[in-house]
Amino acid sequence: MDAQPALPIDISQVTTMQAMVHDEYGEAEDVLRLERVERPSVGDDEFLIRVHTAGVDRGAWHLMAGLPYPVRLAGYGVCRPRTRIRGREVAGIVAATGRNVTDFRVGDKVFGIAEGCFAEYAVGTADTVVRMPASLSFEQAAALPISGITALQAVRGRGQVASGQSVLIIGASGGVGTYAVQIAKALGATVTGVCSASKVDLVRSIGADHVIDYTESDIDTNSHYDVIVDTGGNRALRQLRTALDQHGTLVIVGSETSGRILGGTDRQLRALMLSPFVSQKLTTLIASEKATELAALVDLVESGSIMPVVDRAFPLPDTVAAIAHMRDGRARGKVVVTV
Repeated sequence: MDAQPALPIDISQVTTMQAMVHDEYGEAEDVLRLERVERPSVGDDEFLIRVHTAGVDRGAWHLMAGLPYPVRLAGYGVCRPRTRIRGREVAGIVAATGRNVTDFRVGDKVFGIAEGCFAEYAVGTADTVVRMPASLSFEQAAALPISGITALQAVRGRGQVASGQSVLIIGASGGVGTYAVQIAKALGATVTGVCSASKVDLVRSIGADHVIDYTESDIDTNSHYDVIVDTGGNRALRQLRTALDQHGTLVIVGSETSGRILGGTDRQLRALMLSPFVSQKLTTLIASEKATELAALVDLVESGSIMPVVDRAFPLPDTVAAIAHMRDGRARGKVVVTV
């Protein structure tokens, strides 16, 4: 377990902090830099988190690169980023509270979703941050929020996976995929994971009954899975439907291509348009990031059903390397940044 970081005696005396910032869109190597900036202040319903660890999810890259372009239209800035600090998955300690905050106290260990956590301090609210389970380290807790919620809603929500079903997880060794495998197994499904050769052992170790090394062979289109969860592949919709049972469910969580306009989301749109006209359920997912979903993840952790898989922890100044490690598909599970 991590040592608890020492809190300053008087947080009001801490007026600046180190943070990874960027003032234009682009790859991390080109735009991200370490800088000392003003520490954020908290409103009446907010609390200040002294960040111990921040998770690196695929969204961190999209928001930093500004790709695909529709990301910029979602309130993040059309020509340049509206906020300078990236990072949304956080684990740390409450350092100060607003006057209306009653559920958290200074010194509480917390984790969840908070904007701008590639920094020493970030601002959280009770809507998206909860207390850390005692069984998790800061690194494990920071690896859980967004990827865990996404997997939970894809498998249990959209996929409605049930005991005895056969489930295919594409991208089983990634941040979302490692949770999806574990959650599907906890629900009693027979799970097949798809990953590269170097990650086959990992996917087996987290409970997959069968593992397909996509560098050697592709998914078996004669298997007819009850549920397929695609966590970021680029296989054709036709191929996925062929591997799906006649009345099965396809959940496309991510689509990654080099397209700057749609970035692969066109496959998701085509799936949604086709679904009403076929017997299969073809759907996608935009995760609902709420404290209730975090609480559900805590229950799964405490029951032993899931455990975060942390590949590597990079120090804050090496955030560029952390993002590149995740972006290039080298991570086995989640990558985190320690502050």
